[in-house]
Amino acid sequence: MTTIEHRFVEVNGVRLHVAEQGEGPLVLLLHGFPECWYSWRHQFGPLAEAGYRVVAPDQRGYARSDAPEDIAAYTMLHLVGDVVGLIHALGEESAVVVGHDWGGPVAWTTALLRPDLVRGVAGLSVPPRRRGPVPPIPALRSAFGDGFYQVYFQQPGVADRELAEDPDTTFRTLLYGASGDNAANTSPSPWMIPEGKGARGFADVPDGLPGWLTEEDIATYVREFAEKGFTGPLNWYRNLDRNWELTAAWADAVVRPPALYVAGDRDMVPALIGIDELKAGLPAIAPDLRGTVFLPGCGHWTQQERPAEVSQALLDFLNDL
Repeated sequence: MTTIEHRFVEVNGVRLHVAEQGEGPLVLLLHGFPECWYSWRHQFGPLAEAGYRVVAPDQRGYARSDAPEDIAAYTMLHLVGDVVGLIHALGEESAVVVGHDWGGPVAWTTALLRPDLVRGVAGLSVPPRRRGPVPPIPALRSAFGDGFYQVYFQQPGVADRELAEDPDTTFRTLLYGASGDNAANTSPSPWMIPEGKGARGFADVPDGLPGWLTEEDIATYVREFAEKGFTGPLNWYRNLDRNWELTAAWADAVVRPPALYVAGDRDMVPALIGIDELKAGLPAIAPDLRGTVFLPGCGHWTQQERPAEVSQALLDFLNDL
């Protein structure tokens, strides 16, 4: 079996770093915040061995990929454009697009806007959602206050600096804090940043690491983020209201390609929506929903916390296409 290979691809004037393994139909794996290609480390082997070409980019702003300075360069249309450009740059006509966390909305929106290029779409943690009646940041501020993490991230330079002050503690705290191993997530609640505690303040620094996360993993994330830092990734959040404006034309559109949704039952994202409500509403947004998988005891870092289960769910979905 070939090892993971790394290279750079020029897409829409931005140089993206990609990790790649295997040959066959293309499967794009899109990471979330604050992650990179490495978050899919457990999926490369199983998917490649099953006969798929697995490609995980560092999306724009992250890790080894270019990070444009302009906040407005991180809209959803830019991000979907990168996926479309990447499919073409890889010499393919279509792909199955899989996204976790922020990668989920990118995957779902790519399937929404370019169903001709998407053989199937899978979202981990973040489900497809209809465009709301009002911009998201005022709605989130009204519902949860200024301490809600997505609201807190809006001010340029603040969370950027706080997360970069001690990257080792940042990754240690965020990865543990949102995981199923954190006892506080037995009943998931909104990720809130207490006043004066900074961007890492939604959880305490753990005494040790959960079994799915190693010291080598932490060191890898620190190394991958060492050059670019956190500003590019945070700029994705700073376009939430702009995305709402730009996507008005697709307010009532549905995701047509075959779809899969996977999440942990200790993940704040589906918990805020309500798992029963989420299950009931998914088929209306994704009419060709092939499966909904909830992983007991799993938190937000789906493919890292439950690598075998996620890989198997993806393979079942891929082989059914």
